[in-house]
Amino acid sequence: MSDASELPQSPPNAFRKKISDNRHVRLVVWIIVLALVLAVWLLRFYRLSELPSGIQSDEGADGVYALQVLQGDHAIFFPEKASGREAIGVYAIALSTAFLGRTLLAFHLPTALASAGTVFLVFWLGRLLFGQDMETGRSAPWRGLLIGGVAAGLMAVSVSQVFLSRAALRANFLPLLLTLSLAFLWLGWRQRSWKMVALAGLWTGLLPYTYLAARFTPFLFLLLGLSFLKPLGPVSRDKWRAELPLLGLFLGTAGLVAAPILIHFALNPDHFSIRSGQLWVFGEEQGGLVSVILDNVWEYLLAFGFQGDLITRYNFAGRPLLNLWQALFFWIGVVVAVWRWRNPALRLLLIWLCVMTFPGMLAATRGMGPNFLRMSGAAPAVFLLIGVGIWEAIQYLAPHFAALQTRARFNFPVDSTPSVAAVGVLIATAVLLQGVDSYRTFFSKWAGTPAYSRAYHTEWTDAARFLNAQPYEQGVVYILPYPSLNEHYADEHFGFEYLYQGELPARIIHATTPHNLAQKIESALSLEENLSTVKYLDWDNEVVGGDARADAHAIALLDKYGLFQDSEEVDDFLIHTFDDLSLDQPWRFYENIQPLEIQFDGGISLNGLTNGRGVDPPPSHQELTTDESLPLWVALLWQTAPGLEIEYSISLRLHNSAGDRVHLQDFVLRDRFTNTTRDWTPEEPVDTFHYLDLPSDLPPGQYELRLVVYDFESLKPTVELGVWEPETTIAHLQIGEPN
Repeated sequence: MSDASELPQSPPNAFRKKISDNRHVRLVVWIIVLALVLAVWLLRFYRLSELPSGIQSDEGADGVYALQVLQGDHAIFFPEKASGREAIGVYAIALSTAFLGRTLLAFHLPTALASAGTVFLVFWLGRLLFGQDMETGRSAPWRGLLIGGVAAGLMAVSVSQVFLSRAALRANFLPLLLTLSLAFLWLGWRQRSWKMVALAGLWTGLLPYTYLAARFTPFLFLLLGLSFLKPLGPVSRDKWRAELPLLGLFLGTAGLVAAPILIHFALNPDHFSIRSGQLWVFGEEQGGLVSVILDNVWEYLLAFGFQGDLITRYNFAGRPLLNLWQALFFWIGVVVAVWRWRNPALRLLLIWLCVMTFPGMLAATRGMGPNFLRMSGAAPAVFLLIGVGIWEAIQYLAPHFAALQTRARFNFPVDSTPSVAAVGVLIATAVLLQGVDSYRTFFSKWAGTPAYSRAYHTEWTDAARFLNAQPYEQGVVYILPYPSLNEHYADEHFGFEYLYQGELPARIIHATTPHNLAQKIESALSLEENLSTVKYLDWDNEVVGGDARADAHAIALLDKYGLFQDSEEVDDFLIHTFDDLSLDQPWRFYENIQPLEIQFDGGISLNGLTNGRGVDPPPSHQELTTDESLPLWVALLWQTAPGLEIEYSISLRLHNSAGDRVHLQDFVLRDRFTNTTRDWTPEEPVDTFHYLDLPSDLPPGQYELRLVVYDFESLKPTVELGVWEPETTIAHLQIGEPN
């Protein structure tokens, strides 16, 4: 490689002939623009009103804030929900919602437009940086077209960029405004244009309103500016003095635009650190800080060709950010940028790449690999460096190809128009194949799969559409459980709140274990006047994920204080209806556990039991009348001996009056935190909850419920002391009405 301070002004051999016909340049520009329009429309806007078919947790808060904005509640920063939200994404969704209504299209359109705009800006920036030499002013239009066209084309068809662009993630505004800022700054400085520099300051000042990673952009501009001071001497100082007016205009405009949010953070420093305090690697306790950071740096380096983001919302099947051939040219581009760091355009890309990759490197990965969202600000630099790598590869290979022709006496000039066209067709084919792969990946391999539905919470969209269509009924309220075990999202789902426009009250509860479930449901129902009917939405957990036990807890509780009517199947959930709800007493999942004394020889004892659906605490071996329409719950109180290293399971067995076993269900014993028996605190009581899904064809009659406790690993049962039988009867049941 040449060690010249600039990229070659006129390419040797394959591209030595300078094409001066501006009509050819304009024609190629229009071809590239039309190709980008087609790629962007297919991969970012096609079926955007239905795919993604839901609103996932990381994006939903912007929609709720957008509704507040439309109601007149304006802010610079929105701190309450989802660890805080910068303003641009919120106001963009508010604007689209004002025109398109509370729809999936309105929600996802602004960020899709931002991502599409970034593609075209990258093409423009590539031409600005490499289409003309900064110091000599000599034109190099084909170099700019190739580097800018390759960068924009690959960015348009990148799998990771497609995934991010179709999600309403505010991070999409960061590369858009950063590319705008650098393009106007580059153009303004070259042309000595006050207007362009002021516009660059405007876009730069908007960066803090986009996404957390934008807080690194001041370092990008600082390092870029300092890089022009090398070597520092009288000439450099005199040159910088001449640049001070433009620099002051840029910084002044940027500071003026950014002032509101900077003042907000100064007055509310806790808002500044809401999310960063949760993410920074400096809070990690395991391993040395240096070791953790080095591991993160290595993971992010592997993103360029070897390892991808494991978060399914941002990527597919852990694919690397770049495939192998793209990674090859990327690393060539990086080496060229390092080797020719004196070239301002290459220096800009190198600083851009390093600074804007750091937000990901300094965040805790938690085993999920490189996070493509956090490094989204570096994406334009990544794809521009691929373009640089391809250009340099052509520069290197062209003379070798010419020499090969001379030795073989093959007369096909490498600087001919057909040769240039052949190179263009080859590059276009590679980009096209990548686009086809991205289209198939998103629309065929990803969209519509169960993993896709879980990632985008499509069940909540279905629920909102169903409830929006329901007529208003006096005294009817819907209870919707959040199927997440994360208390961070307790009692609200932002996507549902944005999409639901019905008149019926719809209360969201965080349903997991029954320890505080009764109070949550009672509190939600007490908000309603003249309550007569509760409709509980029971998700299909095989489709949407979550914990099936949570639904069982809530259904059992509603059946305890109300009268079960029927169940209706709708899409991926059931609607259970309960009437005659009693709110004249405090709700409890169970009042008391009936004391028992069953000592097992394996270091565990059963100290209490309650079962069924009655309000009063049942005595041991109670005659319980139930039916098969709802599961039968059993609460058991346990105690373990010190030094227990066994993970116990239980088998609940139903026997008919003849002694024949008619039903069997096994459960691993887990406490409310899902700890198994070996991790329980010795000699402290632990209650567990279990549900028997009674067979629908079970005939009415008398039954016994028996218990077996056994080692989960060896399947060896432990027996009751003094009885020495593995099965212990814990309840007598009456299924159906007695004769």
